[in-house]
Amino acid sequence: MTSVPPPAAELSADQARRIALRAQGFLGAPDRRAGVPGVLRHLGAVQLDTISVLARSHELIPYARLGAVGRRTVEEAYWSGGRTFEYWSHAACILPVEEWPHFAFRRRAYRSRPHWHHALPDGAYETVIKQLRTEGPLTATELGGAKNGGEWWDWSESKVAVERALMYGEVVCTERRSWKRVYDLAERALPDAVLHDDLDDAECLRRLVALAGQSLGVGTRADIADYHRLKGEQFDAVVADSGLVPVTVQGWSKPAWADPAALASEPRGRHRTTLLSPFDSLVWERARTERIFGFAHRLEAYVPKPKRIHGYFAMPLLAGGRLQGRVDPAREGSTLVARQVSLESRKAVAPMAEALVEAASWVGCTDVRLERVDAPELRGPLAQEIARALT
Repeated sequence: MTSVPPPAAELSADQARRIALRAQGFLGAPDRRAGVPGVLRHLGAVQLDTISVLARSHELIPYARLGAVGRRTVEEAYWSGGRTFEYWSHAACILPVEEWPHFAFRRRAYRSRPHWHHALPDGAYETVIKQLRTEGPLTATELGGAKNGGEWWDWSESKVAVERALMYGEVVCTERRSWKRVYDLAERALPDAVLHDDLDDAECLRRLVALAGQSLGVGTRADIADYHRLKGEQFDAVVADSGLVPVTVQGWSKPAWADPAALASEPRGRHRTTLLSPFDSLVWERARTERIFGFAHRLEAYVPKPKRIHGYFAMPLLAGGRLQGRVDPAREGSTLVARQVSLESRKAVAPMAEALVEAASWVGCTDVRLERVDAPELRGPLAQEIARALT
């Protein structure tokens, strides 16, 4: 682990929390003129996931920051005009196209792997590239089928080949059709200005560490490295040249770094009240979420149902700059169903009602139905607040 220079500043835990909120777009007036593309540039990465409850996670991310932005507007911002690409960052993510050169280190690493999890017969890779060149853009189905007939990772040869080409950087995902990737050749889909692997690994890592620090505002080594799934030693090798400055945060047991711009002014402004996707970059790292907000949250979608505590897709409630509860939502026709609501205190009742009604309106629901409320004494007040907000 790298040696840490003397800190440039000492932050209280409250200052660190507010810096993190502002960096993630939850404190201060939202930049509505920049819209969804602005949110993506600001965050640097928006995680994709197959789960869709109220909406898919990549839709929930800009909604949480901008409010009821049109869902069609969200899709067009991500997959039109050559402004983005999909790649492996924190997980499978949508990334601003300007960041293509900075993932050259990862593309090189994938190319050095002989099989990339799946064996391919001779010529299969070249066949897919030729088909895309002559017929593309195409989905995996159009390339010859995505599956061999089995479950999960039982991919067809053409699917394995095109996914390998995606990781190598020869192919990009240009859009999604019914959640299916549409593939095209990178040379045809990406702007010439970014279509290169000229940067060496150190420069790629330096840039990604700097971007992660800007997107987080302040973070530990693990926080910043995890943003784009870098290794700790990769962080260590470049942090001194990243522009981030060492700080100490009261109550944090480990050293931290901050974006100098985040330290230049006191974070002030209006707090957003909203429900968060569990894949939102504000909360996607559990240890950081607990350290900053004192709030332990776990995605339970992959936990057996009898062992779930808060529900399949429990969404944290952000209000007043704090995480004040969570709700496991569902939709039944024009009704948003709050299957399970957990509130930290009575003060969370009104914000939860506000967040539920706003989310219902955004996804086209006209009613909200409460099912289980973990604190039974808060069920009546919450139902009253919801009814008031709906009228």
